[in-house]
Amino acid sequence: MTLDETLLAILVCPEDRGPLLFVDDCLYNPRLHRKYRIDDGIPVLLVDEAVAVDDDEHRRLVVAAGQS
Repeated sequence: MTLDETLLAILVCPEDRGPLLFVDDCLYNPRLHRKYRIDDGIPVLLVDEAVAVDDDEHRRLVVAAGQS
């Protein structure tokens, strides 16, 4: 899946208003260790539906996004 670069540039985390990383077909907030899913190309930026990730998954996502 790809995400339009213009859309990615304006999307922010609904909780901390910071930028998100597009990795593994999801949007990831590395500051809060939260993943937001994308359904049929539509980001689901609902805090209640975000998935918390552990430290190992956080490291994997950051490396996969090229942010290490």
